[in-house]
Amino acid sequence: MHLRNLYLVNFKNYEESEIALSEGINCFVGNNGAGKTNILDAVHYLSICKSYMNVMDRQNIRFDQPFFAIQGDWVKDDAVVNIHCAVKMGSKKVFRRNKKEYEKLADHIGQFPAVMISPYDRDLISEGSELRRKWMDGIIAQFDRRYLEHIQKYAKVLAQRNALLKNMAEHRLFDRESIEVWNDQLVDLGNKIYEKRKLFLEEFIPVFQRHYDAIGTEAEEVHMEYKSQLHDASLEQLLIDFERKDAQTRHSNAGTHRDDLIFQIKGHPVKKFGSQGQQKSFIIALRLAQYEWLKSHLNVTPVLLLDDIFDKLDHVRVERLMRLVADNYFGQVLVTDTDVDRVQTIFASSDLESKLFVVKDGTVAALNEVEAE
Repeated sequence: MHLRNLYLVNFKNYEESEIALSEGINCFVGNNGAGKTNILDAVHYLSICKSYMNVMDRQNIRFDQPFFAIQGDWVKDDAVVNIHCAVKMGSKKVFRRNKKEYEKLADHIGQFPAVMISPYDRDLISEGSELRRKWMDGIIAQFDRRYLEHIQKYAKVLAQRNALLKNMAEHRLFDRESIEVWNDQLVDLGNKIYEKRKLFLEEFIPVFQRHYDAIGTEAEEVHMEYKSQLHDASLEQLLIDFERKDAQTRHSNAGTHRDDLIFQIKGHPVKKFGSQGQQKSFIIALRLAQYEWLKSHLNVTPVLLLDDIFDKLDHVRVERLMRLVADNYFGQVLVTDTDVDRVQTIFASSDLESKLFVVKDGTVAALNEVEAE
């Protein structure tokens, strides 16, 4: 599977741009702020239905414009599929497949997978548990559409339960019968989410550890641990045990929304004890494991998006990562960098087809076209 072309209108700093992509490696080179990352983010939109960078769609509309549009042709199983995404101020996001609008965006998830490796990924280590849960849920949801429905329903039930707890506190009463209505739904959905997460991590963790061994520069033990209250008690019992605390704090203290992933190196938290190099290797290994898991479960080769990572990695890690790419394990790759000579040198040893683009002030052109001017 690969993306044959990409067409942007009013997307971030692009007024209008059309890019014909290679099936192999595509390098986008330019100064910081030129718009290289925005190209990768547009591909992420066509894959996942949302930006990698900005939670709010309207933040991706070009300044002083009323809308943005992204369009691309995916080639999959010898068929060409046109995907069109449009966001207009004051209107809902529109996603079309071959000119037919999706009834639900969830129907698109997992059809054209892409995996991004970015400097922003460090937030997975440094930020709170919600980000790690979303990352894990985003992977599972691409394979299991029912899981996505369970996550969405759980969030709604949790919000209703919390609203009830707040209302009861304001009126200084506790209505157990009313709270049990939401408890029953929370237990049903929470148990399904917990079992899926547990099964996913049982498969995922060994893959992650193998990729860390391939990327890291030292022989060191790394580990991911799934932390959940449901390891030690049923959710039904937990809701009973936390009833008094829930009433006092006005929110739900037990459930899968409290789950977390503990990242460790040599038995200690990576966040506190991992060096910069170890944290970078950890993140890349997470993403490569994500790539391999999606590839095996979706039976399709995702697009790999590498955003400005060569400037952040030492020579040994770059060499090992490129060895994986050169082994043709990956299919289509999109790369951003600030140094033309560096990317040409890095990919010179690869037998994969490659194409180099120059990005400048919201414009994109193939390097041979720039040199011919």
